[in-house]
Amino acid sequence: MLRTLAFLFLFSVLTPAMAQKGAKKVLFVIVDGIAPDVLKKVGTPRLDAIAKQGGFAAAYVGGERKTYSQTPTISAVGYNSLLTGTWVNKHNVWGNDIKDPNYHYWTIFRFFKEQYPAKKAAVFSTWLDNRTKLLGDGLPQTDHLRMDYFFDGFELDTLHFPHDKESQYIHRIDEKVVDTADEYIRTQAPDLSWVYLEYTDDMGHRYGDAEPYYAAIRMMDEQMGRLWQAIEYRKKTTGEDWLMVVTTDHGRDFQTGKNHGGQSDRERSTWIVTNATGLNAAFTQATPAIVDIMPTIARHLDVTFPKQQAFEVDGVPLTGRLSLSQPKAEKTGKSLSIQWKAHNPEGKVKIWISTTNYFEEGKPDRYLLMGEVPVTEGKAMIDVSRLPSSYYKIALEGQYNTVNRWVLE
Repeated sequence: MLRTLAFLFLFSVLTPAMAQKGAKKVLFVIVDGIAPDVLKKVGTPRLDAIAKQGGFAAAYVGGERKTYSQTPTISAVGYNSLLTGTWVNKHNVWGNDIKDPNYHYWTIFRFFKEQYPAKKAAVFSTWLDNRTKLLGDGLPQTDHLRMDYFFDGFELDTLHFPHDKESQYIHRIDEKVVDTADEYIRTQAPDLSWVYLEYTDDMGHRYGDAEPYYAAIRMMDEQMGRLWQAIEYRKKTTGEDWLMVVTTDHGRDFQTGKNHGGQSDRERSTWIVTNATGLNAAFTQATPAIVDIMPTIARHLDVTFPKQQAFEVDGVPLTGRLSLSQPKAEKTGKSLSIQWKAHNPEGKVKIWISTTNYFEEGKPDRYLLMGEVPVTEGKAMIDVSRLPSSYYKIALEGQYNTVNRWVLE
């Protein structure tokens, strides 16, 4: 009888997550404030094991320096750049106070739940604001987006996690978050999961480039090993197709390692570790950006973007076929000089231009199709003499992806 009850309990726990062999799943992790040079110095064997199946890339945050997309290298700003695939000029999260996010730029969670409402999304986080403010869980501005599972807000629970001056309670919360994520991946296997851990950044702020910060990174690596083992368990027992992406939200200053927020190389420098197969040239031959992670997740989960929204995404997918990347544009007389890096030679590039930015208000922009050229051309000159404006929003639509660029006069 006891054996029967045990079997029934195990069956009830595992059945919901064993429905489809080959089902596509994603876990992405943000571990806060880890400069890439420190990973090499400290050593991270679990991250290395994940990268061995996919890859490791030096990456960047902060948008493009001294342009409209320059973005503060601050934590919540970086998280939202990942979540929305856009820089701060669009998502409007300028600091950790998260004053006024522009929810018209959807997060990957909203795209996912709008397209697949029956599938499950989860957040495991050491900071409550990630779900309640950045994702806008339950808010009318996000059409009452809801997570199916969420485990956060532990930093407000001073009974179970009494605060101490050395921030060891944050490490204990990180451990709770990882333990819970481990359990839910193994038993429920949410289709899209976000894990966020804070302790490394706390130690960086407190000690800078010193042993307590390095020790926190070694702890983080062990935690990534536990999550990786949970994914490996799912893959082996159910045949699910899991994408895991681990990254950080900013680097640190050169002087002490205690600070960030500016545009120095080290503050902008980050990294991406993934088990993804089919990594393309945007990952292997260039320096990917944090905004590239969102479209990569979307591609794995077969999430598509409506055209107006696709025209706003600043990143490119890091897996699979890619038409073009690295758009550039400038006004030259009465023409727009546009350039891009061509990847796959198939197809043409449709050049769309709008002189409005109603999208930021939740309204559609009026785009004009100004021409089509083979993607291999890598450039185009567009006459805008009949379209006078001090602002041009350019979308370059290739066969496999779309990129965009603004021109401001």
